[in-house]
Amino acid sequence: MGIDFKGVHYPKSVILYAVFFYVRYAVSYRDLEEIMAERGVQVDHARLNRWVVRFAPLIAAQAQKRKRPTAISWRCDETYIKVKGRWTYLYRAVDRDGQTLDFMLSERRDLAAARRFFKHAIAANGVPERVVIDTSGANLAGLQAANVILKFTCSGKTIEIRQVKYQNNILEQDHRFIKRITRPMLGFKAVHSASATISGVETAHMIRKGHIPANGATAFQIFAELAA
Repeated sequence: MGIDFKGVHYPKSVILYAVFFYVRYAVSYRDLEEIMAERGVQVDHARLNRWVVRFAPLIAAQAQKRKRPTAISWRCDETYIKVKGRWTYLYRAVDRDGQTLDFMLSERRDLAAARRFFKHAIAANGVPERVVIDTSGANLAGLQAANVILKFTCSGKTIEIRQVKYQNNILEQDHRFIKRITRPMLGFKAVHSASATISGVETAHMIRKGHIPANGATAFQIFAELAA
């Protein structure tokens, strides 16, 4: 079943174009308002924001369902995103090939957040063979907690945990792309809208990296197909 666009009073193609352009390129809502006007579409920045917050998470959910199979060796770390003038923590995981596994924005960097992230990532991608993390005690404890649960629910299978002080460059480079897109967004006003927007940025990044089967389609066409 496709995403419901009822009640938005604009063509679906216009909405998808606006959302894709915002999450794929380094622009502000004011920039996007001007870009849309140059293409003959009069839409204010507040409405553009509502479109991104409403539709980006729905498209991201479809991307997770349709992405290519992932490797069983993971790299997990956090990066920083400013919300309401304060730093929040974007938990991210990629596999050994750089394919996006999962992401989660959290107001805190602690055991509860780490446990929540690993629980969600494992539910979405299956149990990895190994996970490489930094020297964060919270992440270590989060994975150890996951292993306790796995020991009693998955035939004794547990995750090999490797702690490396300086993470593999593949994840750091991935962080940089996300930060490059979010930096011009002029600051998020709420965690909910930040999380919704980042889900769209992550989806566009997955498409860019070739993690969604393309069959010859352009990046925008793939993004639009996820909403079909």
